[in-house]
Amino acid sequence: MKKITKDTYLNWYENMFFWRKFEDKLASVYIQQKVRGFLHLYNGQEAVLAGALHVMELGKDRMITAYRNHVQPIGMGEDPKKVMAELFGKSTGTSNGLGGSMHIFSKKYKFHGGHGIVGGQIPLGAGMAFGDKYFNRDNVTLCFLGDGAVRQGTLHETLNLSTLWSLPVVFIVENNGYAMGTSVARTASHQNIWKLGLGYDMPCEPVDGMNPVLVAKSLDKAIKHARLGKGPSFIEMKTYRYRGHSMSDAQHYRTKEEVEEYRKIDPIVQVKDVIIKKKYATQDQLKKIDKSVKERVLECEKFANESPYPEKNLMYDAVYEQEDYPFLKHKLD
Repeated sequence: MKKITKDTYLNWYENMFFWRKFEDKLASVYIQQKVRGFLHLYNGQEAVLAGALHVMELGKDRMITAYRNHVQPIGMGEDPKKVMAELFGKSTGTSNGLGGSMHIFSKKYKFHGGHGIVGGQIPLGAGMAFGDKYFNRDNVTLCFLGDGAVRQGTLHETLNLSTLWSLPVVFIVENNGYAMGTSVARTASHQNIWKLGLGYDMPCEPVDGMNPVLVAKSLDKAIKHARLGKGPSFIEMKTYRYRGHSMSDAQHYRTKEEVEEYRKIDPIVQVKDVIIKKKYATQDQLKKIDKSVKERVLECEKFANESPYPEKNLMYDAVYEQEDYPFLKHKLD
């Protein structure tokens, strides 16, 4: 694993703070109806992404996840302005405004979505790993899913075949405690999600998902295991989301006191504490980073606001079309 240095911590702080403020801005513009539909925010779970990016081979390794998917492509190299424009439904977005909040894609940076169907990304992640193995490519796929998705049958089918074929894929469960509003304790007879991997004879373990160092160490082992042709791993990242499942979530299933307890181990605060303790930066230097981050987020908002909506014909360019298709008379006339 790459050494975790002063620069690592400073980059983690700046990136995680940017992701947090990016999501906060989306919440703000959602209330203004500039972002429509569903909106699922990543606040609190940033350490999982930060740790993963530290050990991935960016440009080669792949990532696929569910619908809490705005900041992952940014971390992998995508322009955040294009991501925000996509959420605004603008033509300058990553998918020309056709994907929206739950379907961010970046083929260039090997971020493969952004999937709205619960558990829908799981077999796709294994399928990409199968393709890489078939063509003798040295890629590893990181397939992220939530604690709710582990109750889908497709997970078990995928784990079985991934082990059988020794696919280069790492399954990462971001266990934030709640599947929408249903706690993990109410969905199974035990709360140790990582133990599901035992039934498929694959390496599996629980990890403190609020600490990017521990995340990186765990995923470094799993990625190396996959790249050596030894097959998949199943990792449970114990994390927490500070906002609701989506913007329409009233959060009656948890107390404010519970949320405040988890704020005491906020991953951004943890990283900041290390920076201050080890004198990697002063409070004033961190304030300059904060100011720069907020300015960058405003630039993203300005870009999205000023970008045009896509032309109507674009919706037809992105779908299968057959000659004389009978259900598009308004186009044929």
